[in-house]
Amino acid sequence: MRKIYKTFFVWVFIVEKIELTENERKVLFGLISNPTLNDSELSKKINIKLSTLTSIKRRLLQQKAFMQKKIPLLNKLGSEILAVIHSEFNPIIPLKKRIETTKGAIEIYDEIFYSMGAQEKGFSISLSKNYTNISKINDIRRETFGKLGLLEKEHPNEIVFPFQGSDIIRFFQYNRVIGSFYGLGFNQDNTDEEWFRNNQIVNLTDKEKRVYTAIIKNPQASTQTIGEMVNLSRHTISRLRKRFYQQKIMTDITIPNLHVLGFEILAFYHFQFNPGKYPCIEDIEEIDTSSTIFLARKKFETVLISAYPSYQDYKEDKINKIRFLKENDFISYTPLVRKYMFDQMESIKEFDFAPITKKILEI
Repeated sequence: MRKIYKTFFVWVFIVEKIELTENERKVLFGLISNPTLNDSELSKKINIKLSTLTSIKRRLLQQKAFMQKKIPLLNKLGSEILAVIHSEFNPIIPLKKRIETTKGAIEIYDEIFYSMGAQEKGFSISLSKNYTNISKINDIRRETFGKLGLLEKEHPNEIVFPFQGSDIIRFFQYNRVIGSFYGLGFNQDNTDEEWFRNNQIVNLTDKEKRVYTAIIKNPQASTQTIGEMVNLSRHTISRLRKRFYQQKIMTDITIPNLHVLGFEILAFYHFQFNPGKYPCIEDIEEIDTSSTIFLARKKFETVLISAYPSYQDYKEDKINKIRFLKENDFISYTPLVRKYMFDQMESIKEFDFAPITKKILEI
């Protein structure tokens, strides 16, 4: 249950936290670490009776402790870039008013699949066919923010990661942060997942496009339900779904609700490296700590998003990251780090991949 209290210039969102039992923690961690397994397979893997697992899973869903999504790997279907935008806002403008404005003028664009806002800051992540589309959205963003007096000191900052020439090392992977949080370890790591790495184009027929889009839009729907949506048999849906996985144009993730689980802080890091000395992939691994849920890099620039159960965890991790980069002369200044308190931030758009999937496939 969410309760909203309006304070001076800040909208505070109070969410009731939940405490998980040992078995509930094991099931949640299992779902996050093994998103492609069905309940029977997961039951055997984590050594919990199937009936117990299904009961716990149902209860966690009712408590909104997690959600399951299918990620379209659109680099194989014609998308060329991932873009991250972050902005600093005039704190005088209330968060609620800014969200209402951006939802109608900016967040409506198909490319944006994830957007978070706090009173004086915000960021979004997009997938796009090309830079032209992202540039158009950013021009509208600047114009909208400028007319309303929303910007504080500078224009929105844009970081573009072309799939050719960039590495999306982590794409909202939570197994390490949840494993660490509950003391369950995190040896089950999906670092071999091909997050937008292979750009060999896969051509889909019109029928396959309809099925693919329906699955992305309704990730938990049964084959029977998808079949009814697109007027095809359950057997055909099952066959095509299997093919999509084999072609590696679709994958699964389980996303925990960090807020209700008791996490306090989401941190956004933007590192720009010295052109004369920039980190290699092994150096990036040093700042890719267990708190990291998203990491995109190119030669001179990296963006990380990390989650922390407490301010102390955030402070220590931030200091260690910056110390490592400075000691190795990768940066000569204090990088941009923005701290988001879960109790004072709002999810504007969260893992909505169906619009950009339809746009890329021209449906």
